[in-house]
Amino acid sequence: MTGYLNWTRSRSRIHHMGVLDQIIADMRAHHPNHIAVTGDISNIGLPAEFQFARVWLETLGSPEDVSFVPGNHDAYVRGSLPDLARTFSPWTTSDECSESHFPYLRVRGKVALIGLSSGIPTPLFIASGYLGQRQLREMEQVLVETRRRDLIRVVMLHHPPEKTASHLGRGLVDARSFEAIIERVGAELIIHGHNHRLCVTRLSGPLGLVPAVCVPSASVVRGKPHHRASYHLFEITGTGSNCKIAARARGLLPGTNTVGDLGPIAL
Repeated sequence: MTGYLNWTRSRSRIHHMGVLDQIIADMRAHHPNHIAVTGDISNIGLPAEFQFARVWLETLGSPEDVSFVPGNHDAYVRGSLPDLARTFSPWTTSDECSESHFPYLRVRGKVALIGLSSGIPTPLFIASGYLGQRQLREMEQVLVETRRRDLIRVVMLHHPPEKTASHLGRGLVDARSFEAIIERVGAELIIHGHNHRLCVTRLSGPLGLVPAVCVPSASVVRGKPHHRASYHLFEITGTGSNCKIAARARGLLPGTNTVGDLGPIAL
């Protein structure tokens, strides 16, 4: 009920589906090889919402070309979790698995997409995330295996993985454990959402700092420039041991409702 009231009183006024359509049209014009969706494509986790969200995901491309990880709004209530898993399983399965499972692994060329689920039902006015020991343990195993294969490892999750990246009650509960794994075995890139703004933090890895890039909402029309609707284009080349990653932000230009280039993202 609190989520519904929040939507009717505030969120419905700052999100605009027409702007989302513009964002998607601009993204398609750049012909991305793969699309990564980092959660919150529903509001209060109703099964009826999931059906609309599934149709929207289908417009982005086939499940082979689109990967999804759930956010806290998708996993809003415990009773919706079975519907969440069933509805979005085509976008949350590993290449060699027929069932949804986190973490999942998808390999596209020399890029390994590793999808995590941090969305969990929480008490009132709390929006934190949680991975859990099993998922963290398996994530480390996947990171080690993909490093052995010299793949460029891109980790996807909804909540910011750095312990100081969110306000109290909004962060990843086991962020310290996540950071410890990255420090031990590394990754080349981490992408996430949740904070609704463009920001880059860096986690320590065995060979240097690992960028963790937060994307804003793709439908927000109000707020500061780095909070307004946008998406990120990543250009990834090379191999895991010798890779190059460049990124640009595209979204609503300042003072307009027009989508354009917002400049490079410093990684």
